[in-house]
Amino acid sequence: MSDLENFTPKLTADGSFTFVSQEFGESFHSHYGAKQESFFKFVEPTQLATAAQKPVLRLLDICYGLGYNTAAALQTIWAVNPSCCVEVIGLELNPSVPQAAIAHHLFNNWNCNYIEILKELAFEHQVQTPCLKAKLLIGDARTTITLVHQSGFWADAIFLDPFSPPQCPQLWAVEFIKQLSLCLHQDGLLATYSCSAAVRTALLSAGLIIGSTPPVGRRSPGTVAAHSGSAELKNYLALTPLSQAEKEHLLTRAAIPYRDPQLSDSTEVIVMRRQQEQQTSWLEPTSRWRKRWLLGTQGRDFMGTSL
Repeated sequence: MSDLENFTPKLTADGSFTFVSQEFGESFHSHYGAKQESFFKFVEPTQLATAAQKPVLRLLDICYGLGYNTAAALQTIWAVNPSCCVEVIGLELNPSVPQAAIAHHLFNNWNCNYIEILKELAFEHQVQTPCLKAKLLIGDARTTITLVHQSGFWADAIFLDPFSPPQCPQLWAVEFIKQLSLCLHQDGLLATYSCSAAVRTALLSAGLIIGSTPPVGRRSPGTVAAHSGSAELKNYLALTPLSQAEKEHLLTRAAIPYRDPQLSDSTEVIVMRRQQEQQTSWLEPTSRWRKRWLLGTQGRDFMGTSL
């Protein structure tokens, strides 16, 4: 059996398909809708329709996966400004994932005009056209992000889309998030589907400021982050500041972040390190926070979050 045959398309609620990772035991996208997740959790929070007015726009796609987030970004950018020159760097551990998405024709119901571009990126790992310079770096993102930083690449938008923190803590650790912050333009925006307190603490520890993004399908919101001087995020935060429940969530043991000091530890070591820190912490138990907010509507809306 080839690696491509390890991936079977799974229908999601919006009519688009995703895969289930055998390695991580999770779907690559929400069952509420793979395609809508790309647009509403990543493209809209990073305000790409506005950023597309720039002559050059740089995108860093962490965990490229099937390629949906990059596809949604290109579709949005070029619908606004067909002459915008886009530079994309995608980081992906398993090259068979984007290749399987092409082999199973998963973009056919997207009305996507860029299937040939996505195919070349999946199989050749680089594409260059008059309006696109794209590169797919294969390997552990903790290693390849160093190459991105050393190249001087400053992203106008970063999509942070690993598997969940308990399953893939290495890409949510403080040290990895700090590497991302070094690759984020001073006026750029980072978006992720996660509202985990541990993830948000890691973003704050990297010197970024954060806000919520609207829920898509499920109850829990996502997160948007930027450098403190970002005018784009300040405008966004005027519409979507953290709720009181979310602020207090960051004061509980759930907010203790994952740590990977040398960017090389195994999942088991990173998870155990956090558990040990939680056990000795003086922070409020997360169960107490949950009980306090469970009675309020705002709290109920936020209870869908992973801790």
